[in-house]
Order: sequence, then structure tokens, then C-alpha cells
Amino acid sequence: MDLLNTLVDKGLRRESPTREEALAVLATSDDDVLDVVAAAGKVRRHWFGRRVKLNYLVNLKSGLCPEDCSYCSQRLGSKAEILKYTWLKPDQASEAAAAGVSGGAKRVCLVASGRGPTDRDVDRVSDTIRAIKEQNESVEVCACLGLLSDGQAERLREAGADAYNHNLNTSESTYGDITTTHTYADRVDTVRKAHAAGLSACSGLIAGMGESDEDLVDVVFSLRELDPDSVPVNFLIPFEGTPLAKEWNLTPQRCLRILAMTRFVCPDVEVRIAGGREVHLRSMQPLALHLANSIFLGDYLTSEGQAGRADLEMIADAGFEVEGTGQVTLPEHRAAAQGGGCGSHEGGGCGSHEGGGCGSHEGGGVCGTAPAAGDCGSAAGVCGSKPAAGGRDAAPAAGPAVAGEPRTDLVAVRRRGAGTDLAPNA
Repeated sequence: MDLLNTLVDKGLRRESPTREEALAVLATSDDDVLDVVAAAGKVRRHWFGRRVKLNYLVNLKSGLCPEDCSYCSQRLGSKAEILKYTWLKPDQASEAAAAGVSGGAKRVCLVASGRGPTDRDVDRVSDTIRAIKEQNESVEVCACLGLLSDGQAERLREAGADAYNHNLNTSESTYGDITTTHTYADRVDTVRKAHAAGLSACSGLIAGMGESDEDLVDVVFSLRELDPDSVPVNFLIPFEGTPLAKEWNLTPQRCLRILAMTRFVCPDVEVRIAGGREVHLRSMQPLALHLANSIFLGDYLTSEGQAGRADLEMIADAGFEVEGTGQVTLPEHRAAAQGGGCGSHEGGGCGSHEGGGCGSHEGGGVCGTAPAAGDCGSAAGVCGSKPAAGGRDAAPAAGPAVAGEPRTDLVAVRRRGAGTDLAPNA
């Protein structure tokens, strides 16, 4: 296919495809999806080899967000029966983070629902960052706290934060349809504040909210222009009790095309599979590793993810390897531009979010991505440990799946890990 050959050549040169080429990737048929994956996989392997970076979400406080992001289970007015708790203490958050690190996570994403942090909140998160770094000096820490005020990014950087996540989520033209309590421009401003403070910027999107192909291309090209180091791709988790509960628009094949398009537009940037991969990619998750070089380990902010052991087995069985703490994630030209192992800003790049106008997105959102409010999110647990009682793995077996039907059986509210007395999943 001439289109795919052209896109591979451009990706190896870090050259941007045209909008028409990006749209053409999304328009390819299911019959051609393996060809699309193979082509984008060449670009992924050129810049990142077969390494997979593991990220772990810690939901510092859950629910009770004043923002009205339609995709988020933590939103204002949400009827979703998620965990609700206020700020974890630094030692509690550090303990949760340690579980993820023991499972192989290289980066810990600290997410808190809300419009944005107060100065007191920044102090609290700074104490948490220091506690985590004292226990695991080499771990990367990404904060996802919502909209930043002047000077807050610098304070997080001084406390030891390596990155900041704030997702764009969707195109500027349709942003007002999913959120009214803040603007697309507010989000762009926060990503730029993180950049300016010397933090590695992480910003991504949520697919499956009823957007058009043009919307998806718009947001990915906007991300490339913003040049984050990591781009989390979230797939909407349609939580009951949220306005988008009936939006089941994704198939595994469409998810793969979206990831491939993102890789072609952002060839040398960390592309992360974030919230919703288990719900929408399902048994085709291993194919997605040929497109993305980063995933979340274990649970998300408000929803359960695949068992941590299953994540590690999937990576190994697919012929990939977990990225070690001594390995630099980004290609040399990007890492050198920032002067650290975390990320860099040179050529053109892209970023993640889970769910809320606040700082994260579970049902489809960033640091990654992930479940409800906050941009990242996940529970922890010792590698190979069994999920807590009541977890997804404990659910009764469902009948045979029917192509195209909503898989509500795969949407499980997190009941373990951070904010509970049960062991986390990592």
C-alpha cells in the first residue's frame, strides 16, 4: 500500500504526515488493519526497539470533582459508584507507589481530581513526591493535578517531579461539547506551563466519545505542535452514571488504527496505551504493543485494569521487554534536548488523561491515562499477586461476546489499592 510505505518513510525521518494521510489511516478497512499495524510497528521499533515502559497510577484523592467533564466518573453530578476519599497521606501514597515499582513500573503518576491545586495542595503533593523519591530514588514521578497557576509547575519541579500530565482529550472545535467548566485553551496553557518549568510534558487524548475522524486528527496534530514527550491514548470507559455511559463506539480494529495514526504523527514520542485498553482492545492488546511503547500497569483511577501479572506475561509473550530504570525512554535527540532520561523537546512530539477536567481520566483520558478523574491512575500490588476479592478476575465467566455489542461486563469499578484496605493490583 503506497500510503503506508510513505508514512513509514516519513516516520523514520521524523517528518509529519499530511492531515489527508492521517485521515486515510483511520479510513482503512478492517481487512487492512494488520498491514497498518505492521507499518506503524516499523516506526515504533526504529525509535523505541522492543522496550515497553510501565507506568503506575496512584489516585491521591478520588471523586468529588467540581468540573463537569462528560467522560469522567469523578465529575460533578456523577452517579457512578466509585470510591470517594480525600487526600492520601504522603506515606500512604508512597506505599501505593512502591507496589507499582515492585511490579516493574518505571514511572509513578500521582493524580488528584479537582479543577486545579491550591498552593496548600502543591505543598502536600511535594511532600508526597519527596517521600516516594526517598524510597525509590530512580523512579520517575509525574503529577496530574489539573490546571496549574503561575509558579506551581516550578514548585513541583523543585520537589522532584519529573513530569506533568494534562490531556487535551479532544479537538478544540468539539471541546465545549464535553466540558463547560473550563476551556481547551486552559488545558493548552497548563501543558505550556509544565514545559516552561522544565518538566517533561505529558498530554494525550480520549477516543470513543462520539468524535469524528477529523476530531481525532485535529487533537493529535495539536499535540504534535505542543510537543509533549509522552502522549497517552485513552479509550472511553462508558461508566454508568455519566453522560457518556451509552457511547460504545470503538472496536479493537478502530483502536489499533487510532494508535497507528498517533504513532505516524508522533513517531519519536512515547505513545502510551492508557485507560480503556482492556475494555476496547480486549484480546487484541498484544497487537497494540507494536504501536505504543508504554502502558499503565494494573488498575486505573476508578476502574480496574488487567491483572499486573497478565500485563507482564502479555509483554513477554508478544516478544517485547520491560524497560529498565537504567534505560532512557526517548530517542537520543529528544532526551538530549531535555538533558535527562525522562524526555525531551525537539522535533515534533506529542502526551495522557483519564477522566475529568480536573487532572485525569479513567474512562478515556492521560499521565496517562487511565480511569476517572485525574490524568493517570492505578493501583499497586506485588508483581504476580492475585487481585483482591471482588476484582474483575473474580467475576463470573460471561457468555460468548458478540462483535459490536457493548461489553459492559468489562467495566469494573476499582475496589482495591489506594483509598482501601485491600492489596493493590500491580
